[in-house]
Amino acid sequence: MSATPKKPSELRSMFGANLCSLAKGYPSISELSRQLGINRTQFNRYLSGESFPRPDVLARICAFFDIDARVLLEPVHRIQSVPDPISGNFLTDFVGAGTHNLSEETFPNGFYKFSRRSFLEADQFLQGLVYVKRSKGNTFIRGYEAKAAMGAQGLNETHRAREFRGLILQQEEGVAAFVSRRNSMTSSFNYLHRVTSFENNFWVGYATRTVRESLMGDRVTRLVFEHLGHDFGKARETTANTGYCSVSDLNAFHKRLLQPDDPFR
Repeated sequence: MSATPKKPSELRSMFGANLCSLAKGYPSISELSRQLGINRTQFNRYLSGESFPRPDVLARICAFFDIDARVLLEPVHRIQSVPDPISGNFLTDFVGAGTHNLSEETFPNGFYKFSRRSFLEADQFLQGLVYVKRSKGNTFIRGYEAKAAMGAQGLNETHRAREFRGLILQQEEGVAAFVSRRNSMTSSFNYLHRVTSFENNFWVGYATRTVRESLMGDRVTRLVFEHLGHDFGKARETTANTGYCSVSDLNAFHKRLLQPDDPFR
Protein backbone atom coordinates (compact mmCIF):
# COMPACT_ATOMS: atom_id res chain seq x y z
CA MET A 1 0.00 0.00 0.00
CA SER A 2 1.38 3.44 -0.95
CA ALA A 3 1.80 6.15 1.64
CA THR A 4 -0.99 8.67 2.05
CA PRO A 5 -0.06 11.87 0.16
CA LYS A 6 0.68 14.77 2.48
CA LYS A 7 -1.51 17.86 2.43
CA PRO A 8 0.06 21.20 1.40
CA SER A 9 -0.27 22.45 4.97
CA GLU A 10 1.66 19.39 6.22
CA LEU A 11 4.43 19.98 3.69
CA ARG A 12 4.68 23.65 4.69
CA SER A 13 4.77 22.72 8.37
CA MET A 14 7.47 20.07 7.91
CA PHE A 15 9.58 22.34 5.72
CA GLY A 16 9.24 25.21 8.21
CA ALA A 17 10.28 23.04 11.15
CA ASN A 18 13.27 21.67 9.23
CA LEU A 19 14.32 25.14 8.09
CA CYS A 20 14.21 26.34 11.70
CA SER A 21 16.45 23.44 12.70
CA LEU A 22 18.94 24.14 9.90
CA ALA A 23 18.99 27.87 10.70
CA LYS A 24 19.99 27.27 14.34
CA GLY A 25 23.63 27.01 13.31
CA TYR A 26 23.62 30.65 12.14
CA PRO A 27 23.68 33.59 14.57
CA SER A 28 21.50 35.88 12.44
CA ILE A 29 18.39 35.11 10.38
CA SER A 30 18.91 38.39 8.50
CA GLU A 31 22.42 37.36 7.46
CA LEU A 32 21.28 33.84 6.55
CA SER A 33 18.45 35.13 4.35
CA ARG A 34 20.92 37.52 2.71
CA GLN A 35 23.32 34.66 1.92
CA LEU A 36 20.42 32.71 0.43
CA GLY A 37 19.22 35.71 -1.59
CA ILE A 38 15.74 35.53 -0.04
CA ASN A 39 13.74 38.47 1.30
CA ARG A 40 13.79 38.42 5.13
CA THR A 41 9.99 38.74 5.41
CA GLN A 42 9.47 35.89 2.95
CA PHE A 43 12.07 33.77 4.74
CA ASN A 44 10.17 34.26 8.02
CA ARG A 45 7.03 32.99 6.29
CA TYR A 46 8.92 29.83 5.31
CA LEU A 47 10.12 29.39 8.89
CA SER A 48 6.61 29.69 10.29
CA GLY A 49 5.10 27.30 7.75
CA GLU A 50 2.87 30.02 6.27
CA SER A 51 4.42 29.87 2.83
CA PHE A 52 6.34 27.51 0.59
CA PRO A 53 9.24 28.38 -1.79
CA ARG A 54 9.15 28.11 -5.55
CA PRO A 55 11.02 25.08 -6.98
CA ASP A 56 14.07 27.18 -7.91
CA VAL A 57 14.23 28.75 -4.44
CA LEU A 58 13.79 25.33 -2.81
CA ALA A 59 16.69 24.00 -4.92
CA ARG A 60 18.83 26.94 -3.78
CA ILE A 61 18.02 26.27 -0.11
CA CYS A 62 18.77 22.54 -0.47
CA ALA A 63 22.11 23.27 -2.18
CA PHE A 64 23.09 25.79 0.50
CA PHE A 65 22.42 23.40 3.38
CA ASP A 66 23.68 20.37 1.41
CA ILE A 67 20.40 18.50 1.87
CA ASP A 68 17.91 16.93 -0.51
CA ALA A 69 14.17 17.28 -1.18
CA ARG A 70 13.31 14.93 1.69
CA VAL A 71 13.39 18.14 3.71
CA LEU A 72 9.68 18.34 2.73
CA LEU A 73 8.78 14.93 4.09
CA GLU A 74 10.99 13.94 7.01
CA PRO A 75 12.49 15.59 10.10
CA VAL A 76 15.93 16.91 9.21
CA HIS A 77 17.68 14.84 11.91
CA ARG A 78 16.62 11.65 10.10
CA ILE A 79 17.94 12.92 6.78
CA GLN A 80 21.29 13.89 8.29
CA SER A 81 21.68 10.78 10.44
CA VAL A 82 24.78 9.54 8.61
CA PRO A 83 27.21 7.57 10.81
CA ASP A 84 29.92 9.87 12.18
CA PRO A 85 33.36 8.26 11.71
CA ILE A 86 34.92 10.65 14.23
CA SER A 87 32.61 9.42 16.99
CA GLY A 88 32.85 5.76 15.97
CA ASN A 89 34.64 3.21 18.11
CA PHE A 90 37.76 3.17 15.94
CA LEU A 91 38.62 6.92 16.22
CA THR A 92 36.74 8.27 19.23
CA ASP A 93 39.71 8.00 21.65
CA PHE A 94 42.09 9.48 19.09
CA VAL A 95 40.59 12.10 16.76
CA GLY A 96 37.26 12.25 18.57
CA ALA A 97 38.85 13.36 21.84
CA GLY A 98 40.31 16.43 20.13
CA THR A 99 37.06 17.44 18.47
CA HIS A 100 34.87 17.10 21.55
CA ASN A 101 37.22 18.75 24.07
CA LEU A 102 37.72 22.06 22.26
CA SER A 103 36.24 24.80 24.43
CA GLU A 104 35.03 28.20 23.25
CA GLU A 105 37.54 29.81 25.59
CA THR A 106 40.33 28.11 23.65
CA PHE A 107 38.95 28.83 20.19
CA PRO A 108 35.67 30.80 20.14
CA ASN A 109 32.81 30.71 17.65
CA GLY A 110 32.31 33.50 15.14
CA PHE A 111 33.97 35.11 12.16
CA TYR A 112 37.72 35.07 11.60
CA LYS A 113 39.78 37.13 9.20
CA PHE A 114 42.78 35.20 7.90
CA SER A 115 45.87 36.01 5.86
CA ARG A 116 48.74 34.02 4.43
CA ARG A 117 51.25 34.09 1.59
CA SER A 118 49.98 32.73 -1.73
CA PHE A 119 51.00 29.15 -2.44
CA LEU A 120 51.49 30.00 -6.11
CA GLU A 121 52.87 33.57 -6.17
CA ALA A 122 55.58 34.29 -3.59
CA ASP A 123 55.12 38.08 -3.84
CA GLN A 124 51.36 37.89 -3.28
CA PHE A 125 49.32 37.37 -0.11
CA LEU A 126 45.78 36.11 0.37
CA GLN A 127 43.14 37.51 2.73
CA GLY A 128 39.83 35.86 3.51
CA LEU A 129 36.99 35.22 5.95
CA VAL A 130 35.86 32.01 7.67
CA TYR A 131 33.10 31.19 10.14
CA VAL A 132 33.53 28.83 13.10
CA LYS A 133 30.58 27.18 14.85
CA ARG A 134 29.85 24.28 17.18
CA SER A 135 27.27 21.55 16.68
CA LYS A 136 26.69 18.33 18.63
CA GLY A 137 30.00 18.67 20.47
CA ASN A 138 32.11 19.26 17.37
CA THR A 139 33.70 22.49 16.11
CA PHE A 140 33.38 23.25 12.41
CA ILE A 141 34.84 25.83 10.04
CA ARG A 142 33.36 27.12 6.80
CA GLY A 143 34.42 29.63 4.16
CA TYR A 144 34.89 30.36 0.46
CA GLU A 145 37.99 30.43 -1.67
CA ALA A 146 38.64 33.78 -3.39
CA LYS A 147 37.54 33.83 -7.03
CA ALA A 148 40.96 35.06 -8.11
CA ALA A 149 42.67 32.17 -6.33
CA MET A 150 40.37 29.65 -8.02
CA GLY A 151 40.82 31.27 -11.42
CA ALA A 152 44.61 31.27 -11.07
CA GLN A 153 44.47 27.47 -10.77
CA GLY A 154 42.02 27.07 -13.66
CA LEU A 155 39.27 25.92 -11.29
CA ASN A 156 35.53 26.57 -11.33
CA GLU A 157 34.73 29.95 -9.77
CA THR A 158 31.08 29.33 -8.85
CA HIS A 159 29.86 29.95 -5.30
CA ARG A 160 29.28 26.21 -4.77
CA ALA A 161 32.72 25.22 -6.10
CA ARG A 162 34.52 27.79 -3.93
CA GLU A 163 32.99 26.62 -0.63
CA PHE A 164 35.15 24.72 1.85
CA ARG A 165 34.33 23.17 5.21
CA GLY A 166 36.37 21.50 7.90
CA LEU A 167 36.73 20.12 11.39
CA ILE A 168 38.78 21.77 14.17
CA LEU A 169 40.60 19.71 16.82
CA GLN A 170 42.21 20.54 20.15
CA GLN A 171 45.99 20.13 20.19
CA GLU A 172 48.44 20.29 23.10
CA GLU A 173 49.49 23.88 22.35
CA GLY A 174 46.82 25.08 19.95
CA VAL A 175 44.26 23.86 17.43
CA ALA A 176 44.41 22.01 14.13
CA ALA A 177 41.92 22.14 11.29
CA PHE A 178 41.39 19.72 8.43
CA VAL A 179 39.62 21.57 5.62
CA SER A 180 38.32 20.36 2.28
CA ARG A 181 36.38 21.60 -0.73
CA ARG A 182 33.21 19.80 -1.81
CA ASN A 183 33.72 16.13 -2.77
CA SER A 184 37.24 16.33 -1.25
CA MET A 185 38.56 17.90 -4.46
CA THR A 186 41.36 19.63 -2.54
CA SER A 187 42.23 19.68 1.15
CA SER A 188 44.50 21.53 3.56
CA PHE A 189 45.82 21.05 7.07
CA ASN A 190 46.14 24.09 9.33
CA TYR A 191 47.73 24.55 12.75
CA LEU A 192 47.24 27.63 14.96
CA HIS A 193 48.30 28.75 18.41
CA ARG A 194 47.21 31.85 20.29
CA VAL A 195 49.59 34.81 20.49
CA THR A 196 49.69 37.71 22.92
CA SER A 197 47.70 40.71 21.68
CA PHE A 198 45.68 43.55 23.18
CA GLU A 199 42.33 41.78 22.76
CA ASN A 200 43.77 38.25 22.89
CA ASN A 201 42.14 37.57 19.52
CA PHE A 202 45.03 36.49 17.26
CA TRP A 203 46.34 33.05 16.32
CA VAL A 204 49.37 32.24 14.17
CA GLY A 205 50.56 28.98 12.66
CA TYR A 206 50.80 27.49 9.21
CA ALA A 207 48.71 26.11 6.35
CA THR A 208 49.66 23.16 4.16
CA ARG A 209 48.03 21.98 0.97
CA THR A 210 47.67 18.39 -0.15
CA VAL A 211 49.47 18.42 -3.49
CA ARG A 212 52.50 16.56 -4.75
CA GLU A 213 55.95 18.17 -4.67
CA SER A 214 56.59 20.67 -7.43
CA LEU A 215 59.12 23.32 -8.42
CA MET A 216 56.18 25.69 -8.91
CA GLY A 217 54.70 27.04 -5.68
CA ASP A 218 54.92 26.17 -2.01
CA ARG A 219 53.06 23.53 -0.02
CA VAL A 220 53.33 25.20 3.41
CA THR A 221 53.23 28.82 4.59
CA ARG A 222 52.52 30.88 7.72
CA LEU A 223 48.89 31.58 8.56
CA VAL A 224 47.24 34.24 10.75
CA PHE A 225 43.69 34.16 12.16
CA GLU A 226 42.04 37.22 13.73
CA HIS A 227 38.81 36.64 15.66
CA LEU A 228 36.07 39.13 14.70
CA GLY A 229 33.36 37.57 16.85
CA HIS A 230 29.86 38.05 15.46
CA ASP A 231 30.52 41.55 14.15
CA PHE A 232 28.82 41.52 10.73
CA GLY A 233 30.21 44.96 9.90
CA LYS A 234 33.79 43.72 10.22
CA ALA A 235 32.86 40.51 8.41
CA ARG A 236 31.44 42.45 5.44
CA GLU A 237 34.47 44.72 5.39
CA THR A 238 36.75 41.67 5.31
CA THR A 239 34.67 40.06 2.56
CA ALA A 240 35.01 43.21 0.45
CA ASN A 241 38.82 42.84 0.63
CA THR A 242 38.98 39.08 0.14
CA GLY A 243 41.51 37.86 -2.39
CA TYR A 244 45.09 38.60 -3.41
CA CYS A 245 46.97 41.61 -2.06
CA SER A 246 50.53 42.88 -1.69
CA VAL A 247 52.46 42.83 1.58
CA SER A 248 51.86 46.58 1.96
CA ASP A 249 48.07 45.97 2.02
CA LEU A 250 48.25 43.68 5.04
CA ASN A 251 47.09 44.75 8.49
CA ALA A 252 50.19 45.77 10.49
CA PHE A 253 49.80 43.03 13.09
CA HIS A 254 49.04 40.40 10.43
CA LYS A 255 52.23 41.47 8.63
CA ARG A 256 54.25 41.23 11.84
CA LEU A 257 53.01 37.70 12.56
CA LEU A 258 53.48 36.49 8.98
CA GLN A 259 57.15 37.59 8.99
CA PRO A 260 57.20 38.01 5.19
CA ASP A 261 60.97 38.57 5.07
CA ASP A 262 61.80 35.39 7.03
CA PRO A 263 61.54 31.91 5.48
CA PHE A 264 59.13 29.45 7.08
CA ARG A 265 60.83 26.80 9.18
